[in-house]
Amino acid sequence: MIRCAITISLVPEAKGGPFVFGEDLAGGCAKAAAFGFDAVEVFPRSAVEFDAKQLKHLLETHQLQLAGMGSGAGWLAHRLRLTDPDATNRRRARDFVAGIIDLAGGFGAPAIIGSMQGRWGDGVTREQSLAWLADALEQLGPRAHAQGVPLLFEPLNRYETNLFNRVADTREFLKPLRTQNVKLLCDLFHMNIEETDIAGALRLAGNKLGHIHFVDSNRQAVGFGHTDMKPIVQALRDIGYAGYVSAEVMPLPDAEEAAKQTLEAYKRLFAV
Repeated sequence: MIRCAITISLVPEAKGGPFVFGEDLAGGCAKAAAFGFDAVEVFPRSAVEFDAKQLKHLLETHQLQLAGMGSGAGWLAHRLRLTDPDATNRRRARDFVAGIIDLAGGFGAPAIIGSMQGRWGDGVTREQSLAWLADALEQLGPRAHAQGVPLLFEPLNRYETNLFNRVADTREFLKPLRTQNVKLLCDLFHMNIEETDIAGALRLAGNKLGHIHFVDSNRQAVGFGHTDMKPIVQALRDIGYAGYVSAEVMPLPDAEEAAKQTLEAYKRLFAV
C-alpha cells in the first residue's frame, strides 16, 4: 500500500527550501496528523543535535510513522560531501551520514543521500569522484542493512550535481556495488527536468525504487504545476511500489495549503 508523507525541516539554513513545515518538530507532527498524513519525513541539522526521544513521543502521540530522514544538512549547514577532494572531509561526511542512518534506523526508516553526493570538477575527475562515492556507499549501505532498512540515493537535476541526474545512469552505477542495500529515491521535480519519460524511468527503477518525492513540475504541491501524474501513478502500480510518496514541496501559497493540496492529490490519484 502506497502511503503519504510530508516534510519537516529542522535546518535553519534550509529556510526557503522545498519543505512544507519548518523548524518546529512538534508543530509539524501535529499538523501532519491533523491533515491526515501517514508519516513525516524529517530533515535534522545533524544526528547529534536531534532529540530522538522527542520524535518518538510525537510519533506515538500522533500515530505517525517516520518515512525517511534527510542528510542534506551535511552539505547545506556543514559543507560536507562524500566526494570532497580532502580525505578528512570525506571521512567526516561519511560519519555524518552514518549518524543519520543510525538515528533513522532506530525508527525503522531509511536515510537519504542527495546533495551530499557532491560533484566532480575543480581538478578532480568524474572517475575519481565516482570511486570515492562508491567507497562511501559500500561502507554506508551495510550500516543501513544492520538497521534493517535500505539506504536511499537520490539523483538530482543538473543544476545541483553533475554526478547523477537520471535513473538509468544511477542504476548502472549501483549495480556492480557489493552492497545491494542502496535503493533509489526518485524525486518527480528532478525527473521532470532530466527524464524524457518519467513513467518509463520509474519502471526502469523497478524493485530498486525505495522512495518517491511527490511534487509537481514547479516544486509545488501536486496539482499546482503541469506534470501529468496519471502515467506516473500507473507505473508505480505496475512495478508494485508499496513505499511512501512524500511531499518535498515549497510551502506555497502557504504551508497549510500545500499540505491540503498534497493530500487531496494523493487521495484522488491513489484512490484511498
